[in-house]
Amino acid sequence: MPYTVSRRAFVRFAAAGLGAACLPRFSFAQQAKPPLFQISLAQWSLNKSFFGRGGVEKRDPMTFAQIAKDEFGIDAIEYVNQFYKEHKGSDEALKDLKKRADDAGVKSLLIMCDGEGALGDADEAKRKQAVENHYRWVEWAKYLGCHSIRVNAQSTGSYREQIGRAADGLRQLTEFGAQHDIGVIVENHGGLSSNGSWLAEVMRTVDHPGCGTLPDFGNFYVQRPHIEYDRYQGVLDLMPFAKGVSAKSHDFGPDGQETHTDYLRVMKIVLSFGYRGYVGIEYEGSNLSEAEGIHATKKLLESVREKLS
Repeated sequence: MPYTVSRRAFVRFAAAGLGAACLPRFSFAQQAKPPLFQISLAQWSLNKSFFGRGGVEKRDPMTFAQIAKDEFGIDAIEYVNQFYKEHKGSDEALKDLKKRADDAGVKSLLIMCDGEGALGDADEAKRKQAVENHYRWVEWAKYLGCHSIRVNAQSTGSYREQIGRAADGLRQLTEFGAQHDIGVIVENHGGLSSNGSWLAEVMRTVDHPGCGTLPDFGNFYVQRPHIEYDRYQGVLDLMPFAKGVSAKSHDFGPDGQETHTDYLRVMKIVLSFGYRGYVGIEYEGSNLSEAEGIHATKKLLESVREKLS
């Protein structure tokens, strides 16, 4: 005997089906959480390649974005101005650099600036000149779509004098950067800036939302080569002002861990401040090739991210 459905039941079932059809479809994509942090590549990791040093074949710095994407699967980059000094005044080179990044689907995050003078120079005229030397890189950063330029808090004088001088130069440059919506961030990168407590005091003295830090895991010391400033304390000092993070790496053990920095420990500190931005790979070792060091650092960061998630 065939199974039949009454007209009333059919209408009830049909109405239920229509209601289900109107419900939003379940999607794993909608439920997926963003990663705890994202991974970028600092151009300095390939400095031997771009300088053509150490027996490494020279590569064109203009191809950096494509290299990051194609060879390392990384879609966010941090430029180094040293590789573009000859192009500093060239609009055509700047346009070409942006087009290459856009074509590769790579995001430009910042430009690391060196060799443009001491922003904390004891001579006010030289300090002002150093500030102005950075203007063009601010303009480059704006055009490329970066959020900041990375600078150095280089100075001379006593501990307190250097705080005042560095803060003055940084404040001047930050005010110019703010006109272009570009931040000015300072890395612990030599001199007193490698003392986390000193650099944190400089940030408090600058007291501008556009000025921040780029904590580097490996550049903390009080006096080279013998007296180190505890790197974990240094990251703690600088994270309240951080607008980026630099994952410095040199050597790796058989377990894939960096031998100088406990990445799990340091990333717990980074994330404890609510930081959810990019962490830039900056490999500076010599036991592995540049490519091997970048891959090892990326793998380690991904492992730490998975554990902390």
